Amino acid sequence: MSTRSSYVVAVVGGAVAGSEAVAQLAAAGITCVLIEQNPRPYGKIEDGLPRWHVKLRNQEYGKIDDKLAHPLVHFVPNTKVGRDVELDELIGWGCSAVVLANGAWRDRPLSLQGAEDVVGRGLYYQNPFTYWFNHYDEAGYEGPQCDVADEMIVVGGGLASIDIVKMLQLETVSRALKSKGVDVNVVDLEHAGIPKTLAKHELTFEGLGLKGCTLFYRRNAEDMPLADPPENPTPEQIEKSRTVSAKLLKIAMTKYLFRFQPLRAPSSLIVEDGRLAGVRFAETRVEGRKVEVLDTFHDVRAPFVVSSIGSIPLPIAGLPMKGETYDVEDSVTGKIRGREGLYAVGNAVTGKGNINESYKHARVAATHLLESYLVGDEASRTLPSAGAAEAAEIAKRVAAGPRLTDEKRVEILERVKKLQARAAYEGPYRDYAAKQRA
Repeated sequence: MSTRSSYVVAVVGGAVAGSEAVAQLAAAGITCVLIEQNPRPYGKIEDGLPRWHVKLRNQEYGKIDDKLAHPLVHFVPNTKVGRDVELDELIGWGCSAVVLANGAWRDRPLSLQGAEDVVGRGLYYQNPFTYWFNHYDEAGYEGPQCDVADEMIVVGGGLASIDIVKMLQLETVSRALKSKGVDVNVVDLEHAGIPKTLAKHELTFEGLGLKGCTLFYRRNAEDMPLADPPENPTPEQIEKSRTVSAKLLKIAMTKYLFRFQPLRAPSSLIVEDGRLAGVRFAETRVEGRKVEVLDTFHDVRAPFVVSSIGSIPLPIAGLPMKGETYDVEDSVTGKIRGREGLYAVGNAVTGKGNINESYKHARVAATHLLESYLVGDEASRTLPSAGAAEAAEIAKRVAAGPRLTDEKRVEILERVKKLQARAAYEGPYRDYAAKQRA
């Protein structure tokens, strides 16, 4: 047993930030217990990225697997903090530290009167809708049930919203083609684009009787957070990012034939017979970063509406919150206010639950842009992964603290073994991961 293996850190969540955290900690010789709520640790790499990202998803699976297969990492699947083990109980194990990397899985509520009454009855949220899109055609699927139709509405902005409108367009077009006797896989349709696919079969969008869905955004195209500038940007870099955002949106609209309505904010819902039938939008005016909602309204009817206004962390009993995110007193490490030895990294801190934010425009974001929209230097920019710097600093602080006794370390790992047995996890990790992905 090495000197630093006397330190044990529990990390909650095994995807982007969690795998980065254990990589940094294990590299410092610290034993890690990785607690994952799902059978597989891939988080939004699996269920936040739409299914057409086959190559990218497999690449990221491999990178996460490499990190979690480290000999100092003990993997515990199918175990959710707050359900299977309480946070205070986990802290009570006496680990050197507990790191929350559980992401942001709760959809930010659409703050309109009556919205929660029509969820599933005309209103869908981004996270369950994406999960449905990725899995609905699997044998024995029992997850969220959604449907699509022409002229749907998407409320939001950002890459996640672009993905939602793409899903809608791909589904409606593939269904319309099937009615014409043309069977097209949505993944192939995404890669080729809708116009090229239709031209191949001597068909047109209008000829299929489609009008397309519409993305409503409260700002302008240039304001969409599709290509954020680097930290401490110059005015030129800010303007370049705005130009790139508008370019990305235009390319996506051309390739997938959806519509975009800027300067509109949802004001109220149109509900008929207990079902959502549309949205009343207010016009807006943008001055700098300020959005002013005007007194001019437009009623837009739609068969379904998807809210894509962001994701936020799930609250955990005993964990202090600051608004929609966990209350952090130290931005360098993500230390939770008033809780010694408790930290948060990644989207659990930022409150932004998309892949783009998880990687801070690093590997996934750059590849996502390159695959889907861009060819050029804007797509090849890389920055450090979210959670890397924080986890490295946490590792330093843990290693500078008191070592655990051998008895305490053995006691903690015995608890881990019991959780692994409960989850039917036998390991080693690579064998387990291979079976899960088979």
